[in-house]
Amino acid sequence: MKTYFFLSVFLFLISFIGAQELSVKILDKSTNKPVSFVAVQTAEFKGVISNDEGVFIIDMQDVASNTIELSCLGYQSLTMTIDELKASDYIIKLLPAINELNAVYLTDRRPNVDSIISRANRNLKANYKSDSLSYNFFYRESSYIDFENLEFKVNKASHFKKRQLVDANESLNKMSNEIINGNFVYFTDYSGDLHIINSMTKKLEVEKATKIINSEKDISLDNIQEKAQNIVLRYLDTTKTYKLKTGLFKIEDSLSLTNKNDKNDNPNEFDIKNLSSSTESLLNKSKISGSSSILRKVLNTDNYEYTLKNASLVNNKTIYLIEFKPKRSRARFTGSLYVSDDSYAILKIDYRYAKGKRGEKINLRLILGVKYIEKINQGTIIYRKNEQNYYEPRYIKSESGQYFYINRPLKFIENSSDRNKTAFNFKIVGNTMSREELLFSSISRLESSDFLNIKENKTVTFETLRKYDANIWTGKETLAPTTELKTFDAEEK
Repeated sequence: MKTYFFLSVFLFLISFIGAQELSVKILDKSTNKPVSFVAVQTAEFKGVISNDEGVFIIDMQDVASNTIELSCLGYQSLTMTIDELKASDYIIKLLPAINELNAVYLTDRRPNVDSIISRANRNLKANYKSDSLSYNFFYRESSYIDFENLEFKVNKASHFKKRQLVDANESLNKMSNEIINGNFVYFTDYSGDLHIINSMTKKLEVEKATKIINSEKDISLDNIQEKAQNIVLRYLDTTKTYKLKTGLFKIEDSLSLTNKNDKNDNPNEFDIKNLSSSTESLLNKSKISGSSSILRKVLNTDNYEYTLKNASLVNNKTIYLIEFKPKRSRARFTGSLYVSDDSYAILKIDYRYAKGKRGEKINLRLILGVKYIEKINQGTIIYRKNEQNYYEPRYIKSESGQYFYINRPLKFIENSSDRNKTAFNFKIVGNTMSREELLFSSISRLESSDFLNIKENKTVTFETLRKYDANIWTGKETLAPTTELKTFDAEEK
């Protein structure tokens, strides 16, 4: 019995040590600043990547040969043992790579940047493949809404009593104050497999999903109007139907209020189609075709001009650093490309809107009371070479920011001989910001026969959290949480 007890304790300790996770920070040895997006290889086909703050987390069970290998464009590669890592107090300092064209090319003849871009374009199809693949991934989204102004008011109601009109507007004013003073931050994490045969044929399997929200203040632009309307609807006759108009436009001809709350939607479920759309939309930025392709946009020599800034020796291979900026008014981005000298593959791209550039813009403020401007569109895409010598996405980050203005009158007109009318106005002004990230653990070939056997559920249940819990993702290759995410606490005070 005693022997069994000690054996149990021994096995427990072994399993505990085996499941140990290490959090490590990477700094630039010259500047002491964090180094983002460093590839950390823990075994032949396993590894992680450092986050925006240069932090990565590794599971000791995944570390083979007691060593890790670090590589990052612009820095010298480094191999460390776990003992060396512990001795460094879990802080790694990377040396910048040799960034001198003259050190790479011993002649006075510098490579021609236009020739490099031309070869990169010619080799796109040979270097990248995106159909009939299964992507095992981890997705994270951080979303923010900042309201500058909210105004809701019932201007006229032919069948409201005076006290009812006052009560309705007081309720609307209270709701708008709560919203504008709220802190609306959301974090969504999920992992799974996205199976794609082609752009029209795909399935998503979600392994796990979590959502961190600020207490009960889960709100979106879509449901603000609904919340305001519901306050007004308390005073309408639910046995009647209504015509719903906004300005000169009719929205509903026979809106019934009796089944308004008969929805069976589970608030703790994600629609798989929505998750699939979000994941694929981000993935499409890394592809070489389609309207979302960043590569196709910035490798357009008619729209952009290029400057060869430097060449580095990384693992004895030459990597070109090329900066790009708009040449034509229709070009919007500026940024940098890292191009391999041997295959002319793009290994990394950083992009953002150039100064004075904006994205989609809708200004129907005078006609429909709507204005929308995409002010921020920036990101990073990192590729790696696989066993078939194709380059596949390893990490994708996309940040977007929008300004919105909505100032709309709504009118409920009773479908009866009395034709009672309720005039209601709402105004919403603010900004939204989101950061989406995709980390790929593995990408494998997908056969049509295997695709047919994959079952895609309609919904997936997510776990609602008030703060980040690292234990949920133990054993899964994920992105290390940023300081903002680690310190976010939405517990009720």
